[in-house]
Amino acid sequence: MSGPSSKGGDGGITPIQQMAASCSGALLTSLFVTPLDVVKIRLQAQKKPFPKGKCFVYCNGLMDHICVCENGNNKAWYKMSGHFNGTADAFVRIVRNEGIRSLWSGLPPTLVMAVPATVIYFTSYDQLCTKLRVKMGDHAQFAPMVSGAVARVGAASVISPLELMRTKLQSQKQSYRQLAACVRTAVEADGWLSLWRGLGPTLLRDVPFSAMYWYNYERGKKWMCERYNTREPTFTMTFVSGATSGSFASIVTLPFDVVKTRRQVELGELQAMNLSHQASSTFSVMKRIVAQHGVTGLFAGFLPRLIKVAPACAIMISTYEFGKAFFRKHNQERILGPLQTSKT
Repeated sequence: MSGPSSKGGDGGITPIQQMAASCSGALLTSLFVTPLDVVKIRLQAQKKPFPKGKCFVYCNGLMDHICVCENGNNKAWYKMSGHFNGTADAFVRIVRNEGIRSLWSGLPPTLVMAVPATVIYFTSYDQLCTKLRVKMGDHAQFAPMVSGAVARVGAASVISPLELMRTKLQSQKQSYRQLAACVRTAVEADGWLSLWRGLGPTLLRDVPFSAMYWYNYERGKKWMCERYNTREPTFTMTFVSGATSGSFASIVTLPFDVVKTRRQVELGELQAMNLSHQASSTFSVMKRIVAQHGVTGLFAGFLPRLIKVAPACAIMISTYEFGKAFFRKHNQERILGPLQTSKT
């Protein structure tokens, strides 16, 4: 009989504890991965300075966010002066000249969206997977695939309008207090569905990614448990399985990532210019990329995406599993403690 964690279910912990485990994993992942993206953006800005109103993609290891270059602000973190001779040199110079906190520039505003999205996603996955494994019977091995896809749709659908509004508020220099007026204006101009503009390309990349990721992760974790004859996966097992499954899913979905990034930037720049007309469709963006760069253009940024996704997936899932194991042990001790005491 296998242990609860190898079944991918709640394993004797509450949804609140699952949320706490995923929240801690999200924070730890963003702390580790954000410096890599900050350095990447600074190197990009050095090579090709961002003009006013231009958008760029910022990733904290949990979500991709669109950032609008602030008009007339040459002291913004992504425009700070300095000449870097590569990634390692950038790390050293940023820490030496600007302080170590600069490696997490731009992180706090994005966590407002990324942490809740991650908590919804991971908790929904575990809850769904537990129920589907029972209902699917002989086909229970596909429960992680279905659960991952459905959980991703739910999390993205909840967060997408908020992320769209965040970009709009940033581009128009408004505060979060003005959010209601911002939403009302958008709905009056383009209808309620405009709040989910850009969701299509996001789902086109993230749903297949999630389905493949969770299926391969659970299979890989189970295989390693059987190989090393253990009921519970170790931290190393979950780390390796997360990195491997994340790498595979990122390679397969890379063309959709290229298209999504291009569309995100287009939508962000339309908002920055306060234009309401539609950006290019996913299919037209894909055709344009192929026409300009050939089919290989759809696989641009292969290595940077792999370097970013693999450690992010590994850190997130291993921290999440560690948190669940901690709460599971805590719950068992709380239940068994009085019984053991009464026997002595």
